[in-house]
This record gives sequence, structure tokens and C-alpha cells, in this order.
Amino acid sequence: MSDENETPEGGSGGASGQGQSGGMSLEEMVPPPRGEHHQAGERSAADLEAVFDVPVRISVVLGKSRIPVSQLLQMDVGAVVELDRQVGEAIDIYVNDRLVARGEIVLVENRLGVTMTEIIKAA
Repeated sequence: MSDENETPEGGSGGASGQGQSGGMSLEEMVPPPRGEHHQAGERSAADLEAVFDVPVRISVVLGKSRIPVSQLLQMDVGAVVELDRQVGEAIDIYVNDRLVARGEIVLVENRLGVTMTEIIKAA
């Protein structure tokens, strides 16, 4: 006793399989990752677990300056390089050469650190 619309693979002959008794939706056929029940479009940190150990390069840019090589060669210990930023202005935070945030310099147990004050959305 077989259904007339059944394909050799055992599936429904209809395009969506809905409206027939015993038909399954795509959500029912594909289990949620790691036994968790997700709503459509909902994501969790567990979904990104595969990339947690990928190394990235973080750069914090205090400011920039452009000087001729002759001036660079004349520099000695104690020389001051003027940057294009004002005191207190936000610094740029790059991940793999992509601007991702702006922040402020902080002191953490005699070491410099950065606190993010603004996240830059991807364009």
C-alpha cells in the first residue's frame, strides 16, 4: 500500500509536501543544532562555536602623522610626533584592518587598555 504521489526516495511528490497527511515541513526534517530549539532567525553564541578559536589581529590607533623620511631620520630619544587627534578624542579600534569600534584609553593595573565606547556597524 503506497501513496500514489510518493517518490522513489520516499518523499512526497508535491513541491512543498504540505496539505498531505504525513507530510513533514523542512523545520521538522532538519533538527536544531545541538538539541536546542531555535525560533526561525534566532541565533545563539553556540551557533558561532566553530569560529571561537580563530585568531584575529586587534589594532588600536591613537592617531596618525605624515612626515618626510629626512625628518624621521633626525629623530632621537625624546622626540615628539604630533598626531592628528585631540586629547580626549576617541581612538579607533580595528580587527583585521577593519574599523569595528571607537574607544578610550584606560589604565588597568599599570597597563594600558581600551574601553569601547561606540560600535561601528558594518556598511
